[in-house]
Amino acid sequence: MRRLYFLLLLLLLGLTSCKKDSVDATNTKTFQSSINDMASRLNTLQQVKFSEALYILKTFGVEGKSDVEKLSALGKLLNGKKVPEILAMADQTAQKHGIAWTSTGPPSLGEMNIFGADEATEFDPNDIKAKSLSLTTFETLKDSVLGPKAIQVIPRLVDAAGKPIEFSGAALETVLEVFSNGNRILTSKNLMQDNDFRGFTLRMEALPSQKISDNKIDVSVTVKTTNKDYKMSKIGLAVNPKALLMPQVAKPVETVPAVPDDLSGGTNQPSSTDAVSPAPAGDPKTTVTRFLNNLGAQNLRGAYEVSENPNWGSYETFSNPTSGFGGVKNVNVKSISTKSTGANSASVGGTYDVTSKDGKTTALQVTFGLKNVNGEWKISSYNIN
Repeated sequence: MRRLYFLLLLLLLGLTSCKKDSVDATNTKTFQSSINDMASRLNTLQQVKFSEALYILKTFGVEGKSDVEKLSALGKLLNGKKVPEILAMADQTAQKHGIAWTSTGPPSLGEMNIFGADEATEFDPNDIKAKSLSLTTFETLKDSVLGPKAIQVIPRLVDAAGKPIEFSGAALETVLEVFSNGNRILTSKNLMQDNDFRGFTLRMEALPSQKISDNKIDVSVTVKTTNKDYKMSKIGLAVNPKALLMPQVAKPVETVPAVPDDLSGGTNQPSSTDAVSPAPAGDPKTTVTRFLNNLGAQNLRGAYEVSENPNWGSYETFSNPTSGFGGVKNVNVKSISTKSTGANSASVGGTYDVTSKDGKTTALQVTFGLKNVNGEWKISSYNIN
């Protein structure tokens, strides 16, 4: 009897040791198997939050035209990752897209199976029965100088009478697309969890002016439920041209006349050690304006690309929501002025209000140092006065 007990104990230990504690994305089967193994080590509440995190990452963290493509991209993203790393990635993704979800909060999305349900369930929170989708738009973030700086776009699932449908606990992927003259210029995603969905704040500073025709845009919103995709568009929405993202215009490089021959018939040749700096393209404050516009539009990649500041480190450090610029929700610029300009360096002052994602607003006066990099101004220092 004791011998049988030890054999069963060894078998149990062997089965436990075979379970994986990190994602194996060799193929779809190993991916699903490793996810199941990782979930089996968690308690019931942790399993729900783990499933929600995977859904957040699959819906908003990767790209793909089909469910299969998204699942494949998710596997590549998570390969080798453990549960705490996956939860942290989902937190960052939710914060980036303005989704009211955290890995430490109570369950809010339900048991989401990224591989598809194995069997029918009695209740599917995403199976919303609606007649159509309504779309409300209005101007917002009005500035006393520039005028309206954003358009609020709010979709609602409605019944046959046009009344909003009451629901909660859902996780409906909601996609906003912006067009002008038939060309798509912006795409944004969010998660509709109930009928009080705040919608999208479409900041005009995120729309490049050179792609807007006649100062008009078309917006289209798609809400994806379990069995049906609902779509609605609004055509010919007016935008405020003063608030649009303006292109950086490069000034033409002045040509330097050749040095004439000397009286002896020879020519004056510049020394190979004489370094010639390229002429900067435009006013340095244009770079600072682009930086702040991208920061306010939460286009952190665009803001990072106009800088070469060693103190900001890598893009991951720069965009960190706690110690970097990832926590910025909005920037309200008061003034930008060039303090000094040289061949290789410049100084620009900026006064603006920064609103963080937790709602706190801070007034800042900043001196930006810039350097000439291959004919373009790049932010190389950042000092708060």
